[in-house]
Amino acid sequence: MTTLKCISPIDGSVYAERPVMAVDDAAAAVERARKAQKDWARRPLAERIALVRAGVARLNEMKDDVVTELAWMMGRPVRYGGEFGGVNERTNYMAEIAARALAPIEIENSAQFERRIERVPHGVVFVVAPWNYPYMTAINTVVPALIAGNTVVLKHATQTLLVGERMVRAFAEAGLPEDVFINLFLDHRGTEKLISAGSFNFINFTGSVGGGQAIERAAAGTFTGLGLELGGKDPGYVMEDADLDWAVDVLMDGAMYNAGQCCCGIERLYVARPLYKDFVEKAVAWVTSGLKLGNPLEQETTIGPMANVRFATEVRAQTAEALASGARGLIDPKLFPADDGGAYLMPQVLVDVTHDMRVMRDESFGPVVSIMPVDSDEEALALMNDCQFGLTASLWTNDAERAARIGAEIETGTVFMNRADYLDPALCWTGCKATGRGGSLSEIGFHNLTRPKSYHLRKKTA
Repeated sequence: MTTLKCISPIDGSVYAERPVMAVDDAAAAVERARKAQKDWARRPLAERIALVRAGVARLNEMKDDVVTELAWMMGRPVRYGGEFGGVNERTNYMAEIAARALAPIEIENSAQFERRIERVPHGVVFVVAPWNYPYMTAINTVVPALIAGNTVVLKHATQTLLVGERMVRAFAEAGLPEDVFINLFLDHRGTEKLISAGSFNFINFTGSVGGGQAIERAAAGTFTGLGLELGGKDPGYVMEDADLDWAVDVLMDGAMYNAGQCCCGIERLYVARPLYKDFVEKAVAWVTSGLKLGNPLEQETTIGPMANVRFATEVRAQTAEALASGARGLIDPKLFPADDGGAYLMPQVLVDVTHDMRVMRDESFGPVVSIMPVDSDEEALALMNDCQFGLTASLWTNDAERAARIGAEIETGTVFMNRADYLDPALCWTGCKATGRGGSLSEIGFHNLTRPKSYHLRKKTA
């Protein structure tokens, strides 16, 4: 029997393992979710919202176990308390706007005609969730999908093997009906077979570009709706009128938090030349004085290991290639003795970089950030757009009109001004180019998890 194994980045041990479900068994589970969907959708919206909120509340009660599990599975330090702030904020917002977002559009209600457009659930929604923010990224789709009347099938990353199981248990203990929300342990082959068989009505995937391409290929010809959030290489641009200390603090946190393993983490920085020297000096001080690499189970640790040795290997390779091509690393390795050449990877700040280097082109997804000086908005804009990805961009200035003008020209999903690495549930979370397509959260998120259905009712007249 094939098993899925979560290898802990803390010590390389097998932290959890589960058998891979046979495709026929998984298909039968999906069919049970399909049968449960009709009754679930018939329940009043207020009842569905209450049950979903209860499920999230029950998950909150498991916080102590969840935080420790996350440290063991993917290396996030326990000092940060898991992901419950974001989980709760997103759940509450989507619950609050559900009635408005799902309300029918009434065209006419007269003695002769009733014409309206309703939002109806797709049916069975398949959520393939990543390991880097395993609860928040899943919640982005699970909560609105259930509220909208879909049933949900969750497949989680092997690196965070226990998350889907725990989420489903929390919702079941809170009273969610059987088969409305299920978790499957699948390998790539089983996942692709279910998708190619047209088992789902909508699929939301968060992960690599390669993973998104595999899902698109598997879904080809099934006409299954897809939402894809894939890679990122998010830029920041610090203009000459920016609040320097504020910019350094937020942007460096956006680059290093979670060991740099954030979908919208900052990976490349462009700084107006008058501020460049001071920005670099402060960025180096921010790293050397504020970060402690170590065991994520220890409270003093601020940066834990990367989730997997192979992820750290890729960041080391990009960094080494850049250094060999003329870049300079400003962080002394002696300051981070916990770097073991494996999953524990020291943070690094690179300068003298160019866009010929992979570290400025390919997704790094680790604790390395590269900084370049620029001489104009036009130069910064060209460099920000010189990228295959488009998720977020962070602009730093006191001039909102200037930020809006530049933001309109950036090929990205979200433009931030004086902020970075944050997901606002009131705004659509979306990307462009190789970052994918579709959008989650906000009213648009509800629209993507439902389909329009029109009613044109002609009444009998006298």
